[in-house]
Amino acid sequence: MLEMIQEEMIMRDRKYLELLSLNFPTIAAASTEIINLEAILNLPKGTEHFLADLHGEHEAFRHVLRNASGSIKRKVNEIFGGTLRETEKKELCTLIYYPEQKLQLIKESGLDLGEWYDVTLNRLVKVCQNVSSKYTRSKVRKALPAEFSYIIQELLHESSAEPNKQAYINVIISTIIDIHRADEFIVAMCNLIQRLTIDSLHILGDIFDRGPGPHIIMDTLCSYHNFDIQWGNHDILWMGAAAGNDACIANVLRLAMRYANHSVLEDGYGVNLLPLATFAMDVYADDPCTSFGPKSDTDSDILDDKTVRLLAQMHKAISIIQFKLEAAIIRRRPEFGMSDRLLLEHIDLKRGVFVLDGKEYEMKDCFFPTLDPSDPYALTAAEKDVVRKLHDSFTHSEKLHKHLTCLFRYGCMYNVCNSNLLFHASMPLNEDGTLKEIDILGKKYKGKELLCKVGQLIRTAYFGDRHDPEKPFALDYIWYLWCGKDSPAFDKSKMATFERYFLYDKELHKEEKGAYYTLRDREEICDMILDEFGVEGEHRHIINGHVPVKAVKGEKPVRAGGKLMVIDGGFSKAYHPETGIAGYTLVYHSRGFQLVQHEPFSSTQKAVEEGQDIKSTTQLVELSSQRMMVKDTDKGKELMVQIEDLKKLLAAYRTGMIKERS
Repeated sequence: MLEMIQEEMIMRDRKYLELLSLNFPTIAAASTEIINLEAILNLPKGTEHFLADLHGEHEAFRHVLRNASGSIKRKVNEIFGGTLRETEKKELCTLIYYPEQKLQLIKESGLDLGEWYDVTLNRLVKVCQNVSSKYTRSKVRKALPAEFSYIIQELLHESSAEPNKQAYINVIISTIIDIHRADEFIVAMCNLIQRLTIDSLHILGDIFDRGPGPHIIMDTLCSYHNFDIQWGNHDILWMGAAAGNDACIANVLRLAMRYANHSVLEDGYGVNLLPLATFAMDVYADDPCTSFGPKSDTDSDILDDKTVRLLAQMHKAISIIQFKLEAAIIRRRPEFGMSDRLLLEHIDLKRGVFVLDGKEYEMKDCFFPTLDPSDPYALTAAEKDVVRKLHDSFTHSEKLHKHLTCLFRYGCMYNVCNSNLLFHASMPLNEDGTLKEIDILGKKYKGKELLCKVGQLIRTAYFGDRHDPEKPFALDYIWYLWCGKDSPAFDKSKMATFERYFLYDKELHKEEKGAYYTLRDREEICDMILDEFGVEGEHRHIINGHVPVKAVKGEKPVRAGGKLMVIDGGFSKAYHPETGIAGYTLVYHSRGFQLVQHEPFSSTQKAVEEGQDIKSTTQLVELSSQRMMVKDTDKGKELMVQIEDLKKLLAAYRTGMIKERS
């Protein structure tokens, strides 16, 4: 009876098994793969690294990536805890993080290079053996640099405990030094240690804006070995700009002027800012633009008075253009429910006051040379020309579109991975804690369906054919996702840009957060959302970014009885006074979760020259009583399915239903 059932199963899957037999043409090949996969299931789970809200701070990002949020330092302490001094461990860590720069300093220090090379190479071999121990030889081999692949394999898989083997290892190392290949070999080993320490990287949104190097972060990510991105509202804004939404372009430019990051646009992405600069200098020549001076967040960002003046003029010019462009979308899409953001019409130009609901508000600035009182939202001919030229720059930037292709390929609105639900900002909720239904093109969406629909619209806006009837709406909706009150990437009552620039009354500056931001502290709400996304497991979590955790005010990143972790990295220097720290990153290894709280990063130069690491405090969030293995992960479930399929293939070979291939 059992044989008949098995035979029926094979017959049902015959076409699939015949395809599988192309990769495993014999009993021996299928058996070998089963043995290999069963072995992989019993290896320790790879380490996952979670970062959020990078906001262009490329130096801090790359340092945290290089030191794996302290994981490399932890490994070095485990290996050399009682045998090396603290200064020696610190030097070794710095070398692993920045091998090229550190080697240059060592050469200038006057040390005996022969002895230093010998000691350092032996130490690096030990660290590399440790971090590679949780992977198969095949996976490690694929990560090896081609020119040193054979030598590194020999060093990794030989034990120095055997006297004969130690001599063998010594000869390899001494030969590397003698033939003057030590520098290149050290760089290769350090890069390999960095790569093997982290198995996968999760970026929970907001790569762009505020900081000076989002393009550098994207260059780093696009060449990273294994990562995914959950889009944040700032990323979506740049997607909209690249797709040709002029309101998104204006917002990107406004933020660049506000944080004096014009070089990101000009040098990073080749956007021509000359038309905006020429227009701003002409129209706002007699305007002090007091509220529009750039925010400089680092001592190195010293701008001369002429540059500050020009940036302030450009900042104000693009802000007014932005309000006009946004008004066009708001009028075109009444379903967005954003008519309350039509604010230019409330300015009494003659009296210099802002009038809303019968109440008058004092204005910081009432110089509006491009506003027509009869139609304040109409672009002047000169403004239209600026918008057209900026539109062409954004939509034809080769580097920007290369980065956006990467963002689309590896990104989405949410991800479920190893019992963790990852999304950037919010899950729109009603006040009673139920999932909020959002109307999109006449259909209601909530929860998982909402995020799927939003992701589809973003892709339609960027990739959609011009004949696609949904594309015009998608292009407008991508702007709504940046600042709309029911946007899962934003979820606040408003983005009070106009009020902060022009009105003194701080009550009008307030942006009320959606219900999710308070209700998510309740365990039952988190469980409801996790159920909605089909997240299973005894220990399951929601992981968010978007809202900086104000540690200085006693806020905690772990909430809802451990079901929620908020890891806004606080990388942006603009947030440091508000948060008191440089935010959080999260490490999930085979023994559990570690939350790492960082202090502000000084600079790469100080990290190399003085060994200044980011000062971090590690908090054990959740430790497992038993070490988590590959079989306990999502990847393990996939491998188990593969094993079952291979067993069916074996049965088909043995019953003769499928013939082995020569």
